[in-house]
Amino acid sequence: MSATGNQAIGVVVDGYSAGNFFPAAFAKLDTRLVHVQGTPDLIPSMRPPDLSEYLDNIIYTDEATVVERLRGYSPVCVVAGQESAVPMTDRLSECLGLASNGSKLSPARRNKYEMIETLRRAGVRCAQQFKSGDPGALVAWAERGGVYPVVVKPLSSAATDGVYICGSAEDVATAAELVLSSRDIFGHPNREALIQSYLDGVEYIIDTVSCDGHHHVSGIWRYEKLLLPSGKNIYDRDILVDPGDPPAPALISYIEQVLTALNIRWGAAHSEVINTADGPALVELGARANGNIDPGFHDACIGSNQVDQTVLAYVRPAEFKQKFGDRVYTKLQHGVVYNAPTEFDGIVESIDEVTVEEIRRLKSVHLVNVKLAPGGRIRPTVDLLTAPLRVFLTGQSFEQVTSDYEEVRRLKDRVYRVRQS
Repeated sequence: MSATGNQAIGVVVDGYSAGNFFPAAFAKLDTRLVHVQGTPDLIPSMRPPDLSEYLDNIIYTDEATVVERLRGYSPVCVVAGQESAVPMTDRLSECLGLASNGSKLSPARRNKYEMIETLRRAGVRCAQQFKSGDPGALVAWAERGGVYPVVVKPLSSAATDGVYICGSAEDVATAAELVLSSRDIFGHPNREALIQSYLDGVEYIIDTVSCDGHHHVSGIWRYEKLLLPSGKNIYDRDILVDPGDPPAPALISYIEQVLTALNIRWGAAHSEVINTADGPALVELGARANGNIDPGFHDACIGSNQVDQTVLAYVRPAEFKQKFGDRVYTKLQHGVVYNAPTEFDGIVESIDEVTVEEIRRLKSVHLVNVKLAPGGRIRPTVDLLTAPLRVFLTGQSFEQVTSDYEEVRRLKDRVYRVRQS
């Protein structure tokens, strides 16, 4: 059916966000791709896939039809391009008899409530929690616990969408109403909200790639947060951690327990973990690549990247196990990812290219991601999705990286010229 001769073919489900890097990564291993679009229309809130990079785009109608069409390509793997694609990826790979995490625990890899309850049943440290579609029931749970703050958030969103830290019953009621009256970033209505005990401590990203149960830790990043004038506490920058420095060894040991409990044997995972006084505890895990990834940036920092490693795990598993299996990355250079916030509220009239170029010329700046175009809507930052500028910095000197980060902070508000709406 394919015109690619003996060339291998892989499948990417919903190749949004970091999924946009898969076509180039598969091409390095002489593998072409077919795309499965899980919704009738592309999801507007996410960076869309470039469908011209795929042999075919199959819009999901029903499982049997999609599986039959995919069989015609004899694919070697099915990979999730972004988080909402995880259950479909699990099911399609299972139906095709390919390397798969299986569908039995798909809900636990997608629904945050099921995720934490699965860890609890496995004896893995985790938060206390409750879910409901009734704001009053969520308030009652918080009041029975009697310990604030607590966290209220959607069950199945991502990118810190709809996450509220609540210090009182009134805060819980307000947050619950906001979550339950909104949709997640994938366009699905939030019919229930999740409330959890607050995990106090420093938060870390742990990125992994698994190949037949052999796990590779491909990056640990420490979150630094920023309190905005609005009172919203947002992610400011991610700082690459040396895997030998505390608490990295404890985080690595913990995340291996999480991967086992959630039966993640294949592919990428992006985990957020808080190192509490009692030890690490999972905030949430996405069974997909880190949305903040830039392959060239990660290559400079650690000598490889999660997307290339994921493709290698599926296409050449023996080679992956030899190079990466049961190992941890080496930090080659300092790395910082800065998600710049804004207080602007209006329409982008133009981009100040002189300022963008001034940022690019800073010694440790690897990449400047200007996320909005002229005519786009810019809003005050409340989460990662509304941070309009992302800058990747790396170098041998952390002092230089920090100095350049501070300079980017000074320049960021000059990037966009905004008309008040």
